[in-house]
Amino acid sequence: MNKIKKLFQTSESRHGSYSVGMTAIVIAIIIVVNLIVGQLPENIRNIDISSNNLYEISSVTTDLLDTLDHKITFTVLANKDDTDERIQTFISKYAALSKDISVEWIDPVLHPSALTEYSADADTIVIGCADKDKTTTVAFSDILVTDDYASYYSGSSEPTSFDGEGQLTGAINYVTSDVTKTIYRVTGNGEATFSTTISDMMEKSNYTVTELNLFQEGAIPDDCDLLLFYAPTNDLSENEVTAVSDYLAAGGKVMMVLGDTESTATPNLSALLKDYGFNQVEGYIADTKNCYQGNPYYIIPTLDVSGKLANGISSQTTLVVNARGFQEADPVRDTIQMIPFMTTSSSGYAVVDENNTTAGTYVLGGVATESVDDKTAQLTAISAASLIDSQVTDAFTTLENVTLFMNAVNNNFDDVANLSIEAKTLTTETNTMQHGGIISLFLIFGLPILILIGGFVVWFKRRKA
Repeated sequence: MNKIKKLFQTSESRHGSYSVGMTAIVIAIIIVVNLIVGQLPENIRNIDISSNNLYEISSVTTDLLDTLDHKITFTVLANKDDTDERIQTFISKYAALSKDISVEWIDPVLHPSALTEYSADADTIVIGCADKDKTTTVAFSDILVTDDYASYYSGSSEPTSFDGEGQLTGAINYVTSDVTKTIYRVTGNGEATFSTTISDMMEKSNYTVTELNLFQEGAIPDDCDLLLFYAPTNDLSENEVTAVSDYLAAGGKVMMVLGDTESTATPNLSALLKDYGFNQVEGYIADTKNCYQGNPYYIIPTLDVSGKLANGISSQTTLVVNARGFQEADPVRDTIQMIPFMTTSSSGYAVVDENNTTAGTYVLGGVATESVDDKTAQLTAISAASLIDSQVTDAFTTLENVTLFMNAVNNNFDDVANLSIEAKTLTTETNTMQHGGIISLFLIFGLPILILIGGFVVWFKRRKA
């Protein structure tokens, strides 16, 4: 017994007991902290450290939820334990932003009648507003989106993008808003069709997009809130020009996005644009100063945006490829005012061929307005369909091309906010620390320094013992 007592009276035994005691205390603290954290709400427990900020919610949504004055219900028809963790986490974080949003999970296996009651399929979120007596649904497959084209060639069915915020915000806007707008997209002149991204954005903003063959119909419907031309390759007939001119003269809204067609091939369309201050020039537009990787035909335009045109524009970075262009012209009437919002730098050129180039600053997008009685007629012209071409927007996901285009659409209406939010890419692994900001700095520098300091303190104490 004396030998055992002497064994615990040595400096080594005292240091050993100290180490064991400290280890026990640290373990106890960790257990207590985990117990406390486990009682916190799910939206607080789940910290977003993903490289693509998967759960980050934009100011567009927070502004909407801050002004929300109706009770919203999220009825999730799914087994919560079997639901993808990314969807679970996002619903929790989203709902926590407003006291007016409540979430209920219903397992359709245990309660099959719920599918009939809500007229929805399993793995669906039913968003409802009792005050407005309106509901809509968002399927899980609309949140975790799979690229069918890529899946066909790669054989992988893994989702490629996450559209939680866009889908839920669009749904809330739908069930709480009384405002609906009808956009007629003109066909019959070789126009292009919208990409899936743009179609989804239109739907999220509660726009009803309907095709209109203006040549066949001969007139613009009375319920048209915006007449949109997207990349026509053929000229408008004289009757079509007359219909559009009359529509504008009555206070209508028109948006023209030009395609890859020379102005000489569309004289009627060019004449209509010139009446409103857009003089279409020949050739392609180049910019030797503001361009992508030295290619002057890959133009990074100068933006001069304000009001609705500036919503969500932070980086001021857009890209247009093989663009046509305008010079400012005197409108046909003094009451028309044209203001550019997208131009080249002063190092711009209109290039017909290598022997025919004209230097200058060229307009790539602008808005012409005219007061008509108690209305404001508006013609928005964008000289490059590549602004919203999927080959550009999909290849350069950080660009603000889609945001600028949707702002230009929304700019036609006083009572419509831009609530169209792009999906986040899933091309990077979710829980990585490649861009963890402060957390990364702490793990790379702070933690090693703390360990070194702790080791030095222990060494110094033992050295003095």
